[in-house]
Amino acid sequence: MEIEILGPLRKVQTIAITGSIRDLARLRRHYGRGRWRKRKGIATVRLANGRIRDAEIHWFEAAGIGKRELRVKRLLA
Repeated sequence: MEIEILGPLRKVQTIAITGSIRDLARLRRHYGRGRWRKRKGIATVRLANGRIRDAEIHWFEAAGIGKRELRVKRLLA
């Protein structure tokens, strides 16, 4: 789903840290070693059809590497 994040991420939480991330080997192979975290938060997004909605966003991040693979997990009311 193509999205554009319009505002800051709110209510950010860590879901998993290094050892409990299923895709850890792939993340290290593509982006490098780091203390990887899977995180989630709420953001206002513009969808491909132009509508603006709040959505729950999930992503991976590591210090020195930054946010990677942002995706919409669900649209909120």
